[in-house]
Amino acid sequence: MWRRLAMKFCVDFDTGDMIRCWVVPDNPIAISRIVIKIDGRRNVPLEASLTEDAFRAMGWHSTGQCAFHITEAHVPGLPQLSHLEIYEADTNVLLYRRKPAAECVQRRLLLINTSVNPETALQGMLFRHFQQSSFGIGAMSEEILKSTLEGRALSSCFLSGALSIPRYEHLFPPDLMLSTALIHDPHVEMATRLCWLRDRAEAAADPGRRWRLGRLAEAAAFTTEYDLADVKSLKRLFRMLPEPAYHFLYNPLTRQFGTRLPDDRVHPGNSIVAIEILARVGIVGHRSYFEAFATTLLDELGIQDTVPKPDPIPAEVLALADRLRGVKAVADMLVFDIAMADAVLSSVSKSWSR
Repeated sequence: MWRRLAMKFCVDFDTGDMIRCWVVPDNPIAISRIVIKIDGRRNVPLEASLTEDAFRAMGWHSTGQCAFHITEAHVPGLPQLSHLEIYEADTNVLLYRRKPAAECVQRRLLLINTSVNPETALQGMLFRHFQQSSFGIGAMSEEILKSTLEGRALSSCFLSGALSIPRYEHLFPPDLMLSTALIHDPHVEMATRLCWLRDRAEAAADPGRRWRLGRLAEAAAFTTEYDLADVKSLKRLFRMLPEPAYHFLYNPLTRQFGTRLPDDRVHPGNSIVAIEILARVGIVGHRSYFEAFATTLLDELGIQDTVPKPDPIPAEVLALADRLRGVKAVADMLVFDIAMADAVLSSVSKSWSR
């Protein structure tokens, strides 16, 4: 969650007979390439033919050759095509989808990911009902993230990712976007994060991949020195946490909803801010009531679809969460998150059934 994606992109407009877009690829010296998929069958590869000097001036790209004007010369019958998709050629990231308005939910939706793992079950179910979807938006560059949230060209848009909410809340007011959040049990989330770090220890030890983890590389390597299945080992782990691991595990929910910058310290006052901001989110649910949350969301959007099953929580994670409940250092590290999650659980349990 600390890595910023190098790739940047934006679709400026689709007038029917012309689509203008730009893509700055991961490799700053490569010419941008896209693939246009038509009705899921025919693929049309294109290289960028236009140069944007601004990209070179900002240091995003060596030449600025990143822009596309897609016309009927590239895609025969473009004005008559009701369905097409544009992907970045190297990463296969979906950049744009053209669909008839009648097939799309005419709402702008933000799903705030509060876990280190994204809500893939919800994303997979909602994806097909919107003209445009962007996942992992918290990893976008500042410029692209603001552009994505501020964009008003698309009335059918689904965004999902982990954000520092106080920093960006003004960009998704309730009259322009429906915001939603699914809150997780803090002990289960901490267990998930510890396993997440451990599973990336191999990458942290590899000089060729370590950079992908950023500051969390040290934290990932640190977890291999301890046995997560042993309570005594866990207690030693929390006594010796390096700063990046402590930052990653300390009240992450409060940090997300109560601070503006990733490096801000979390104080008691931030918990008050976090609760106030969470109260302004359009739909808030608890992972223990996943089906009720998903049903409410579908009803609000007017979508007729099958409620997905939540992604299963591994037995190892649940067992680790139970061990963490008995570690005093963990209680101290999650005191604000526990208060927030308990308040949400108490509220939803009064109106929703499991």
